[in-house]
Amino acid sequence: MEKIKKIKKILKREKIDGYIIPKNDEFYAEYIPKYNDRLNFISGFTGSYGFALILKEKNYLFVDGRYTLQANNQSGKFFKIITIPDQMPSDILKGRRILIGFDPNLFTQKTLSIFFGKNKCKFKPLAKNLIDEIWKRKVVKKSNKFYLMPKKSVSEKYQYKINKIVNYLKKKKSDFLFITASENNAWLLNIRGRDTKYTPIPYSHILIDKNKKIKFFCDLKKISSSLRDNFKKIKFLDFNACAKQLLQIKKKKFIIDEDSCSFFLKTIINKNNKVLNFKDPIYFFKAIKGKQEIENIKKAHIYDGVALTKYLFWLKKNFNKKNITEISASQKLLKYRKKNKKFKFLSFPTISGAGPNGAIIHYKPTSKTDRRLKKGDIYLVDSGGQYEFGTTDVTRTISLENSNRRIKDIFTRVLKGHIAVASYKLKRNTSGSGIDAKARKYLKQIGLNYAHGTGHGVGYFLNVHEGPHAISKKNRVSFKVGMVVSNEPGYYEKNKFGIRIENLIYVKENNRKMIFENLTMAPIEKDLIIQEKLNNNEKNWLNNYHDTVFKNLRQFMNKTETLELKKACSAI
Repeated sequence: MEKIKKIKKILKREKIDGYIIPKNDEFYAEYIPKYNDRLNFISGFTGSYGFALILKEKNYLFVDGRYTLQANNQSGKFFKIITIPDQMPSDILKGRRILIGFDPNLFTQKTLSIFFGKNKCKFKPLAKNLIDEIWKRKVVKKSNKFYLMPKKSVSEKYQYKINKIVNYLKKKKSDFLFITASENNAWLLNIRGRDTKYTPIPYSHILIDKNKKIKFFCDLKKISSSLRDNFKKIKFLDFNACAKQLLQIKKKKFIIDEDSCSFFLKTIINKNNKVLNFKDPIYFFKAIKGKQEIENIKKAHIYDGVALTKYLFWLKKNFNKKNITEISASQKLLKYRKKNKKFKFLSFPTISGAGPNGAIIHYKPTSKTDRRLKKGDIYLVDSGGQYEFGTTDVTRTISLENSNRRIKDIFTRVLKGHIAVASYKLKRNTSGSGIDAKARKYLKQIGLNYAHGTGHGVGYFLNVHEGPHAISKKNRVSFKVGMVVSNEPGYYEKNKFGIRIENLIYVKENNRKMIFENLTMAPIEKDLIIQEKLNNNEKNWLNNYHDTVFKNLRQFMNKTETLELKKACSAI
């Protein structure tokens, strides 16, 4: 491959033995503009997470379990695909003493130490990005201005949030908080932007001190005079001024975000100051949604549920009569969402997988892979929307007149796991690691499992994947009232089929106890359930859920759709 050969020539010139290329750009957001997708350019891999290591004699692409199949399909010809954490880069480099280059703006110290720390290699920050040397492309940056959230869409004023941060700094005896995650700045000031395709984040960094002095670093073209007027005490500066401003600070204590503060910026801070060992507290503050936000999120889910449910009715009625493919199906779903004026844009690329394509966990159909929806298949659709007052994410697996008993058995076990999560009795110290095992229990009884977490946190008109809480084997963050998380067990059989059932749920206080309550409003496919394999509690849960879905959605349906909704939500 010509591109890789060019990089290997540059390795010689730079007198290094290897180079690492991450998926992220300097803002560390999940979704990046195409012109910054250096990993895709060099490897052809389109997934949302991964990094490549190009050595003189071999090339490696590291992904997690969601992307193993996809990476093999897209990049297996020129890269050896490694699934982390089963195998880590430090395992590949064991016993070697080589010099590896990297762009210090695109890596954090934390990332380097987690993946590359346990070996004898040396790592060299390079002033130039090597991919940029060989990738001549037109960079068209979005010019959309940042904007304020409407008052009715937020639970707390930004002044109150700033006080929260200042109190935290004083408590931790820190002089500064350097906020490098754009979504945390969005939360702090109740602003949004349009700097990525699927998330309304405003690319920015904020430096706040214990005396409430705030410097806001961004592309100044995105700051309107009306926005400035709302933040008279905030100093707006260009990104280029960030390093210079940090260099001027000496003998102070900093809290930084280890997950998004680049190696480059952390090195500058470390030069004359002390970095304290605390997380950016905004991750925890932001995870707990206020009453107003929860009410708005519920509204967004009803609007979203209407679109998805109408789409599923259309799909089941027409897949046998019309030539419906994965791409045309996802386009139809987008049309249904767009009918609602409150819908802004998708919260991630729609996963629309029929038959064997459903087994690729984060599958995105292309003109080469686009498959027709056929009788006998099952179809998996995972999609979500951004609304002015909420972010949605939902997966349904649909029977296209499938009669396979084994598939139905597996679907029923996935559903049992889904119900176990939704019904979990939360205690004050319950974390996702305890819940995760319950979701897998019924699949494990027949020796099956899935290679992703059971649930991720979700933002409020922000990132569709947002921590610090999650339902996964290693997550130890305790659930608190107001947290939103996904509930999505599944099962995937290579080249055959994929199953996932996903709802968003939130932690609600009920008679001084914490419970999960469903946010997602869309029927679950009854044609794939083996009813006798559900116990009475599980049947009651499903019937109650469907009863709630029916009550919430029926007012938005026409006569025919109301009858279909009644049938889809009838008791089993």
